[in-house]
Amino acid sequence: MRARLNLFEGTERILVIKLRHIGDVLLTVPAIRALKENFPRATVSALVNSGTEEMLTLNPLLDEVICFKREIKRLPLKGRISGEVGFVSDLRKKKFDMTVDLTGGDRPALIGFLTGAKYRLGYEPKGGFAGKRLFYTHLAHPLKDRTHTVLRDLGVLRGFGIDTRDLSVKIYSHPEDDAYVQRMLEAEGLKGPYVHAHPASRWLFKCWTDESMAFVFDKLQAEGLRVVITSGPEEKEMKKTASIISRMRSKPVDLSGKLRLKHLAALSGKAAFFFGVDSAPMHIAAASGAKVVSIFGPSGAFDWGPWDNRAAGSRKVSGSPYPLKNGVQTFGSNVVIQMDWDCIPCGKDGCKGSKKSDCLDKLEPEFVWEIVKRAVA
Repeated sequence: MRARLNLFEGTERILVIKLRHIGDVLLTVPAIRALKENFPRATVSALVNSGTEEMLTLNPLLDEVICFKREIKRLPLKGRISGEVGFVSDLRKKKFDMTVDLTGGDRPALIGFLTGAKYRLGYEPKGGFAGKRLFYTHLAHPLKDRTHTVLRDLGVLRGFGIDTRDLSVKIYSHPEDDAYVQRMLEAEGLKGPYVHAHPASRWLFKCWTDESMAFVFDKLQAEGLRVVITSGPEEKEMKKTASIISRMRSKPVDLSGKLRLKHLAALSGKAAFFFGVDSAPMHIAAASGAKVVSIFGPSGAFDWGPWDNRAAGSRKVSGSPYPLKNGVQTFGSNVVIQMDWDCIPCGKDGCKGSKKSDCLDKLEPEFVWEIVKRAVA
């Protein structure tokens, strides 16, 4: 399979722009693979926000991962202008022939234009500043609703004959990361099978209740599976995790705040399965090959459900492997647990501005356990 190369003659240096969050960056891998397969002699670079680069570093599909330092945006006006101008100037020196905007915002459209690349691909803009579409040379038609993010990113390229049959999303860790995680587990005396549990999110409106999480964790340990709990380093996530552990009757392995993103991949890759909430670690676990059971609240599983690499390779996936609006759904060995209320998914940060989601607070732990129990078998 090759792109209609006459459209993009002379493409030797490609820049993929994804200035989003951690999970968003990881899900770009099939789109990056499509570029590498169709332009095998070209160098492919990725531009991402600082703090998300571990999703793509060590990936053999990429020649370079470039970080935009988000702290530039918090500088006083003079410093911000100087920082942004310097950053774009450095990009121009790389002489990219093609940019592919997988972000969709105003900033990446402008960055792509300012690189001076001959070919600048993106989706037909739905908003933004006047004349934004003129910053692109090739615009793909927006895809239908309920399209998974993996396929939405790839859709920018498919409109121009750039595609791949390999839809796997993979993350790569260094042997030192694997060894570090192994030492941490051994220090905790863990020898048998375990579940990687990540119960918190930086967005607390995506979190289940502390009591319900503790209930399921205790049930898992009663089944002979140690629960290894992780969390991000932010104080609110650490507090959330500590609150859950305080409500447990059994003692889990607490690694909250102690692991980097690459470490999470190493941990999930050896786990019996992953259990947690809609979060970046959920996507990392799926990319590491783990079976995933995840709780969803206001987000749509059709957009953000955990990707199953084996299932994606065994059948043609179009639209979304999670076709329903809400409710319990599966894709391969991965399971999404969600209420089937008409208001789901709302995409809001809690109900009526409360920063708490009723669809999560009302999700019964016994109902969830019955589903999780099948993953134990």
